[in-house]
Amino acid sequence: MNKRHLLAVARGEQNADLVLRNAQLVNVFSGTIEATDIAIAAGKIAGIGQGYAGDAEIDLAGRFVAPGLIDAHVHIESSLCIPAQFARAVVPRGVTTVVTDPHEIANVAGIDGIRFIAENSADLPLSVVIMAPSCVPATAMETNGATLNADDLAGLLRENTVHGLAEVMNFPGVVYGDEDILAKVAAFHGRPIDGHAPALYDRMLNAYVAAGIGSEHECTTAAEAEQKLARGLYILIREATNAHNLHALLPMITEQNSRRICFCTDDRIPADLIDQGSVDYMVREAIRFGIAPVTALRMATLNAAEWFGLHDRGAVAPGRRADLIVFDDLEQLELALVFADGRLVAEAGAICEAAFGPIPPLPATVASLVNVRWEAVDLRVAAESEHIRVIGMIENQLVTEEHILPATMRDGLAVADPERDLLKMVVVDRHRGSGSQGIGFIQGIGLQRGALAGTVAHDHHNLVAIGADDDSMWAAARAVMEMGGGLAVANGSEILASLALPVAGLMSDCTISEVRAGYDALIAAAGSLGSSLHDPFMAMSFMALEVIPKLKLTDQGLVDVEQFKVVPLFMG
Repeated sequence: MNKRHLLAVARGEQNADLVLRNAQLVNVFSGTIEATDIAIAAGKIAGIGQGYAGDAEIDLAGRFVAPGLIDAHVHIESSLCIPAQFARAVVPRGVTTVVTDPHEIANVAGIDGIRFIAENSADLPLSVVIMAPSCVPATAMETNGATLNADDLAGLLRENTVHGLAEVMNFPGVVYGDEDILAKVAAFHGRPIDGHAPALYDRMLNAYVAAGIGSEHECTTAAEAEQKLARGLYILIREATNAHNLHALLPMITEQNSRRICFCTDDRIPADLIDQGSVDYMVREAIRFGIAPVTALRMATLNAAEWFGLHDRGAVAPGRRADLIVFDDLEQLELALVFADGRLVAEAGAICEAAFGPIPPLPATVASLVNVRWEAVDLRVAAESEHIRVIGMIENQLVTEEHILPATMRDGLAVADPERDLLKMVVVDRHRGSGSQGIGFIQGIGLQRGALAGTVAHDHHNLVAIGADDDSMWAAARAVMEMGGGLAVANGSEILASLALPVAGLMSDCTISEVRAGYDALIAAAGSLGSSLHDPFMAMSFMALEVIPKLKLTDQGLVDVEQFKVVPLFMG
């Protein structure tokens, strides 16, 4: 961009590319509403005030204008869509920037996966800010597809592929000074470093923050968020598909602390993005709760921009990106227009097709990455004692409970017992063909018969299946593998629904509407088998994540996250 031209437009000596007239500007700096015009040149805000002339002009007739929204932490892969399709869901919602952690695809395809996200995000009407995945693998208690060390991540930083260090999930490693983890933190000194430390308090929290971590999105209670904020962390309030933390945390927001709070979605499926929205939904809910509209908008714009050092956006001010949302009602936030880089990219909830270019072809480096040694898989569980550890899933949360329950026995084997909501769960290595597998039991999914399976299992993304009987689990798992990765529902040998995810076994290259239809069919099929969960597949995927308490399952076995070690299924 020619800076001289921008300054000339700002001085009123040259025409702007576009002037938005008769706007009610939501000023996130001053907290006021300004009646003004807005001049835009070369994708930037050139000037604010009356009297600017433009080559094009739009009379907003008193509509409100605010900065484009920023999602402070999201895994695009959880939308089951590639970035080019994900953008079609969130841009009409006013989201013009997302800060993404591609650790899902990185755990499958390594640096090739990160580069795929970067390349597929180029030239979109959505600014995709990539953070370097800090935990690939998440821990040593899993088998995954890649390992990224501090030198690998520093290389991505040098080539400007990444902006900062993404959520540091190995919080015990940070607290106790693990050499490899601290090397990664040191490589990003002076850059934003995101945290991930569920239920970490007091002295352990002090150590985590002292290491250089700057934010946290895993808070589930107001007390936890208040302590972490008081120790210097930005709090990224999350409202995901299976982690509903917004309403629990809204009461902790005050006039004094609101400048250190942002909004994020973390993991959202297509139906939630399309029907409910992204961080725009969080802004509306915050306003409905009683948060002042300008404060709610500031948390979704300026606060996130400041935490991540994105000082070219987050406010409507001279020199900043012309990422703007236009709407009629300050409290309803129903968007009339969305601008990205000064271009109209969505209108009345629909994208402007001209803003989206052709999608580049998918590279072979991220295609059909599945490798299971089937002859080593054995779903039978020989009974070793009368009592077992059981994962207690909590609806709409990522944390779990540990239940100690009597096992249901049949012919010397511990088996699923749907009448007790006791289902079998298996996680099988799908990266290296090692035959490694972990088997356990889970409550809370609700299936009365049949099984679910998929290659989406945070963060290692091995093959995972949960079912009421072994035959159904086998059928669902084999269907997933035959698709080259994806999700499936089976009842006995019958496949009730399936969705192919050919991009690393995590994403589809179909339109988000097509993915949504396929995913809706999966959830409906799971519902027909007895599960009443909003999204049993997202719930299943997080039951394999061994960095969120209490009990989780990987291909290495049951993990007690609080002890940070693998524990026996059977109680001695």
